[in-house]
Amino acid sequence: MSEKKTVTSRRGVLKGAAVATGAMAVPMVATAQTTTLRFQSTWPAKDIFHEYANDFAKKVNDMAGNRLKIEVLPAGAVVPAFQLLEAVSKGTLDGGHGVIAYHYGKNSALALWGSGPAFGMDPNMVLAWHYYGGGKDLVDEIYKSLNMDVASFLYGPMPCQPLGWFKKPVAKVEDMKGLKFRTVGLAVDVFTAMGTAVNPLPGGEIVPALDRGLIDAAEFNNASSDRVLGFADVAKNCMLQSFHQSGEQFEILFNGAKYKALNGELKAIIDYAVQAASADMSWKAIHRNSEDYIELKKAGVKFFKTPDPVLRAQLAAWDTTIAKKSGENPLFKKVLDSQKAFAARAGQWQNDYTVDFKMAYNHYFGRGAKKS
Repeated sequence: MSEKKTVTSRRGVLKGAAVATGAMAVPMVATAQTTTLRFQSTWPAKDIFHEYANDFAKKVNDMAGNRLKIEVLPAGAVVPAFQLLEAVSKGTLDGGHGVIAYHYGKNSALALWGSGPAFGMDPNMVLAWHYYGGGKDLVDEIYKSLNMDVASFLYGPMPCQPLGWFKKPVAKVEDMKGLKFRTVGLAVDVFTAMGTAVNPLPGGEIVPALDRGLIDAAEFNNASSDRVLGFADVAKNCMLQSFHQSGEQFEILFNGAKYKALNGELKAIIDYAVQAASADMSWKAIHRNSEDYIELKKAGVKFFKTPDPVLRAQLAAWDTTIAKKSGENPLFKKVLDSQKAFAARAGQWQNDYTVDFKMAYNHYFGRGAKKS
């Protein structure tokens, strides 16, 4: 072989080796397949509650990157609001956003996460009981007894709900008697015991029913929801403060099989997204509810404090209701006993340690406040 041919041959070998080496140096990029979960909320698309559902989904989606994506549809897109639990359990939906009291008809104990005075606990304290006082295990036990294959996450302590919207202000307990009234959960039993005729309508159906005279009065939840749903268009009197649902929070549901199939990292992302969304929702609620409260006043709505006799009548009706339900349902009593034990300790601490913020507010903004 000539020297020229030898050099050419060597160059060819070196070139081939370089190509091979270059090919080996190119990293093998694994394309992760996105898991998409279809959720439905129990809220109209325009309601701030549906916004909260999307807020949670965005937190998961942002943290999970292209590995997991939650898409949220509004109430009724796939199933009616009150059929969410079964749809998620069966896999018709991968998940959902609502309130646990909507499943009251399946086991009355589920309404104890929201309905009633919760032995004096506010919504955040109810969540403290849920996560640190045994409530979560009890929810899981109830769902298991119902053969519901779901993973449940409670979050988002709601501000105390109004008594509701009325054509005429409520001045005494007798004013509640005979009214056709909308509420849900165990509040149905409480108001029934107070003499009202209760109709447990989903959120999106309340204002049309009020407008057509199918109901005389109704409660939903908060200034922002009530304003966007149009309550001020059909009633001009809103009674503030009530014990019927003074400790409520939201529920995020996942289909059990779909949730179990996720890896540990994605499950952790969901867990931390629930916690982050809970805090974010609390802050947003203060901001938006206070703004919409002012706007409702501008729209001519008159707000009244619910009279103390009506509040005391609620407590008495609640006592009657829970005594009856405890006798009918062992799980109901089990949940109540757990709540009561936690509330006795946590409530004493809360009440002893918490200063009267209303005193400070009145100092700066009350009638006798100094003008700066």
